[in-house]
Amino acid sequence: MASRKSVKTKSKTKTKSKAVASAPKKSAPVKAAPKTKAKPAKPAPKAKPVKSAKAVKAAPKTKAKPTKTVVAVAKIVKAAQAVAKVVTDTVTDAKVALTKKPSKKAAPKKDKTAASDDAPSEPAPPSSEAISVGSRAPSFSLKDQKGDVVSSASLAGKPYVLYFYPKDDTSGCTKQACGFRDSFAGFGKKSARVLGVSPDSEASHARFAGKYGLPFTLLSDPDKVLAQAYGVWLTKKNYGREYLGIQRSTFVVNAQGVVTNVYRNVRVDGHVDAVLSAVGSL
Repeated sequence: MASRKSVKTKSKTKTKSKAVASAPKKSAPVKAAPKTKAKPAKPAPKAKPVKSAKAVKAAPKTKAKPTKTVVAVAKIVKAAQAVAKVVTDTVTDAKVALTKKPSKKAAPKKDKTAASDDAPSEPAPPSSEAISVGSRAPSFSLKDQKGDVVSSASLAGKPYVLYFYPKDDTSGCTKQACGFRDSFAGFGKKSARVLGVSPDSEASHARFAGKYGLPFTLLSDPDKVLAQAYGVWLTKKNYGREYLGIQRSTFVVNAQGVVTNVYRNVRVDGHVDAVLSAVGSL
């Protein structure tokens, strides 16, 4: 019996020990540790960098101050530019108003437009003192494109052609000059000297001669002394406008200093050939 009791006791002890051993198995499902771990996870979202982001967004607000200053300066600059523009326009209008009045009076004196040179003009009647065939050629002393003085006395003993034209390097005057250039050898064979005359300066003549390779003399008559002596500085009419200017004219002077041929209000086409023919008959 005692052995049975001991057996039972042992079995009970084993049973208890098994129960004790199994106790941890029952407590195993208690997963409290994950819950305690999850608790610190909740405050983590509270520490989101959202607050710092807000702070970053607020930073540009402090930079808005210089922007306002720049805007204010830009407005001032625009206002100044507007004022400057108004002043400029006013000055320009004033200049135009001032230049318009004298232009009407100055235009006839200068006769510097290509239109007045090339457009057909109404022939003006020669004055009573105008040079005609048989007249003694007026004496003169003028400078050429090189700055050298050329006088009528230096031309004595040989025939010469004196042609007056309005202005250097305009279409009609260039065509006429190139015509004399191309026939220059023909005049040379007749021992006749060719001289062009206009109010242009010596420097202008030099540029004109150099540009087109003109081999003959160009005389500068800025005061229109020789032009008036030959009666070619007169009132011209062009499309109803009157102005003073050079009437395109040519004079052939023989070796004795007498005018043998007179061409007034010249038309360029065919003119040089006619003058060359006249020189050939001397």
